[in-house]
Amino acid sequence: MPVEITWWGHATCTVEDSNVRVLTDPLFARRLAHLRRRRGALPPPEAWRADVALVSHLHADHLHVPSLARLAPGTRLLVPRGAPRAVPALRRLRHLRLSEVAPGDETTVDGLLVRAVSARHDGRRLPVGPHRSPALGYVIEGGARTYFAGDTGLFEGMAEEVGPVDAALLPVGGWGPYLGEGHLDAGRAAEAVRRLAPDSAVPVHYGTYWPIGMDAVRPHEFHAPGEEFVRLTAERAPEVAVHRLGHGESVRLKADR
Repeated sequence: MPVEITWWGHATCTVEDSNVRVLTDPLFARRLAHLRRRRGALPPPEAWRADVALVSHLHADHLHVPSLARLAPGTRLLVPRGAPRAVPALRRLRHLRLSEVAPGDETTVDGLLVRAVSARHDGRRLPVGPHRSPALGYVIEGGARTYFAGDTGLFEGMAEEVGPVDAALLPVGGWGPYLGEGHLDAGRAAEAVRRLAPDSAVPVHYGTYWPIGMDAVRPHEFHAPGEEFVRLTAERAPEVAVHRLGHGESVRLKADR
């Protein structure tokens, strides 16, 4: 059964598999603190529609409470274990069916299996806050297996924990001119593709938000990661099809496994 993947910008995607809509790290803001959306229109109301939304970690550009508040009543919401304690505003989202998960936990939504996996990333709500919740990735298993990495660096055992997948949604950049530890840039993301060996890969987490007043600071770090990921993956994993989507664009993939 085919899976359809739509990239709305940053780490926000819709994965439709087996007639179930999965929304990743919903972010529907034009501006967030010192960041502004520089490319791509804001996701339309269609993007707010989901059967289940996945939050990978507590950073405000991934766990954005005002965006989560737009989800329809009854939507399932999976967040890292401990998130409501670290982000009390989550408790006000009583219209959502919230579940806390940790690596290894599995959740079934209308026959679709969602499995939480490890990520290597600083998942604190604030840079000076306590470590209360793990950063996560998710594997969505229905007619296909789709890996949403969230934010992560490379780590030993990534391919073994994630398992065989048909499609991988991988971060390839960020929202500033430098990427710190616990991130994938285009090169490290291409290496992740080589290790994971999916049939298809989609680059995300780049080319959307940029700090206000920094338009002229290393602008290639904003524009280039998607193209660089395509080039490097062709070198390191030429058997993998890379789909570099524009904001709001979709691709339909047929599972071969």
